[in-house]
Amino acid sequence: MSPKPGPHDGGAHPLVLAPSGAATVMTMSPGFYDELGRTFPDFRGHVLIQRHGFDAPWPTWERHPEGDEYVYLLSGDADFVLWRDGREEIVRIDRPGSYVVAPRNTWHTARPHAPTVMLFVTPGEGTQNAPSPQD
Repeated sequence: MSPKPGPHDGGAHPLVLAPSGAATVMTMSPGFYDELGRTFPDFRGHVLIQRHGFDAPWPTWERHPEGDEYVYLLSGDADFVLWRDGREEIVRIDRPGSYVVAPRNTWHTARPHAPTVMLFVTPGEGTQNAPSPQD
């Protein structure tokens, strides 16, 4: 069954697209990511679309082994940091409407220069988090 057309708040109600293209509207909660794992076992072939705002550096690094992540700047100014060839590669994203791509299986994090809001399109299966890309 398709969700109601909306409007929906992309931060409070992220969207999950199934491999079939079916959309499921979720509700952000403290246990959101655990709930994703229970609702969509292995998250195989699913894509998470959500808006996320932040004003401090991310506390962890992440990577997505099953695909590239699309990150679209809605507002703000941030360094999007990729770990490539054993070093940080910094991509400054400071023009709303611009985007970056986190390549498949590449550790990445973000460090804002100002309060920042981004839209993420994430192939979620197998997503990993670590305090450092070297852990």
